[in-house]
Amino acid sequence: MRVLVTGSAGFIGFHLARRLLADGHAVAGVDGFTPYYDVALKAARHAILETHPAFTPHVLMLEDSRALARATAAAGPEVIVHLAAQAGVRYSLENPRAYIDANLVGTFNVLEVARAAGVGHLLVASTSSVYGANRATPFREADTTDHPLSLYAATKKAGEAMSHAYSHLWGLPTTMLRFFTVYGPWGRPDMALFRFVDAMLNDRSIDVYNGGAMERDFTYVDDVVEGVVRLVVAPPKAGTRVGGAIDSLSPSAPWRTVNVGRGHPEPLARFIAEIERSLGLRARRNLVAMQAGDAPRTFADVSLLKALTGYAPLTGIGAGVPAFCRWYKEYAAAG
Repeated sequence: MRVLVTGSAGFIGFHLARRLLADGHAVAGVDGFTPYYDVALKAARHAILETHPAFTPHVLMLEDSRALARATAAAGPEVIVHLAAQAGVRYSLENPRAYIDANLVGTFNVLEVARAAGVGHLLVASTSSVYGANRATPFREADTTDHPLSLYAATKKAGEAMSHAYSHLWGLPTTMLRFFTVYGPWGRPDMALFRFVDAMLNDRSIDVYNGGAMERDFTYVDDVVEGVVRLVVAPPKAGTRVGGAIDSLSPSAPWRTVNVGRGHPEPLARFIAEIERSLGLRARRNLVAMQAGDAPRTFADVSLLKALTGYAPLTGIGAGVPAFCRWYKEYAAAG
């Protein structure tokens, strides 16, 4: 199978591309190497992918529609997995335009090339942040998502709406992937796990938001990749529901949303305690107020993912956090 992965130098994109290559697929990777975080980390990820003969890199910005169209034509993809985005809730307060350019214009351009290429399945990264002000948990795909708390979430919700329109108009099978707090080796430096480990190993305090009164549905990256790989071969079919009432299949298009999460929220205090155990260090906590745009709790209902694929994420933080810490020490030592 020929797969085009956008954001292939990013955290999830790198892991997914590496898994697809290991499974024998040809992968074209598209990434713009934006400086939102350390470009050297992105380059190191891509360098690993580039050692595989079935990987073809394309360095371009998704906002450049002509360059993206050329890369897509060269790749001839049967499937597109669109993971590239301007990520991060907090950064959207500082640089909102980056989210409009990457998440709206970039996603529109991906929809256009997917339509032109006639791909058999388009998978697009969304986020648990679209659940916004929802208080009822666990979050279910059928829940209302009309009250985003950040511009980041709003642009992801807009991406869902745009993709539904394209799916309806052009019969484009589309799956929206609502990821829940993905972590693991090669993770992003702006995420809590990376920041906490880096600070503790360098004798700095860590900022703990909302006094630590937060819960997150931490989802290990290998589990996320397994779920996505299984969803790749399960494109939505108009009028064909799976799992009965829990299916989010659109009534007018081959389109659905799927939660990709652990389905087991963990208190932030326990997450920090697991880091301390893994590193053999005590964290110096700097308790700060809740950051604007954040939600106090995330919790995925993964019933639909299991109904579609037979799989639900299994890795707990007791295994996932130590795996990250081992990787971080190796990466820091090599750098």
